[in-house]
Amino acid sequence: MELGGVFASLYASDIGLGVMASRMLTACILGAVLGIDREILSRPAGMRTHILVCLAAATFTVVTFELLERAKSEGSSSVDPIRIVEAVTAGVAFLAAGAIIQARGRVHGVTTGAGLWLAGAVGTACGIGAFPIAIMAALLGLIILTLLRTVDRVLPQKAPPPGRGHGDDQRPGGDEDRRVP
Repeated sequence: MELGGVFASLYASDIGLGVMASRMLTACILGAVLGIDREILSRPAGMRTHILVCLAAATFTVVTFELLERAKSEGSSSVDPIRIVEAVTAGVAFLAAGAIIQARGRVHGVTTGAGLWLAGAVGTACGIGAFPIAIMAALLGLIILTLLRTVDRVLPQKAPPPGRGHGDDQRPGGDEDRRVP
């Protein structure tokens, strides 16, 4: 008995297990593409985090399609799949905000937060089977994270506030030692 047959006996999918698996696997692969840059830079939200965000978004989206198909087969017309996309967006925003807030007095992690948000969008696109959109978004995200880092290094940096040098956070009594109220 083939593996698909084993799963089919456990769960009857309206969109098909092969379709479901391809959407979720693609989300994992593209999440890894987005997270590899963060992993290389040893950021708190690295490759595994991006993969999990993509997979979670794809899972919620696939579940949405399952619910939509079942509601149609039962004659219900009151199902709103946009609510799931909104829930995914809110959940990913919560994770992204956590990556940003942890910096104690200084804003850090904004790029990581934006990468997590993009991972959620890519996962959602995979969940609906919009692979060209998902792949394009993941590749553009990778280009932005890697190639534009070079441009960012070349651009003139904004001067720190008066009385604060670039290394001031690390000195005793600096922002790293001060608790945020």
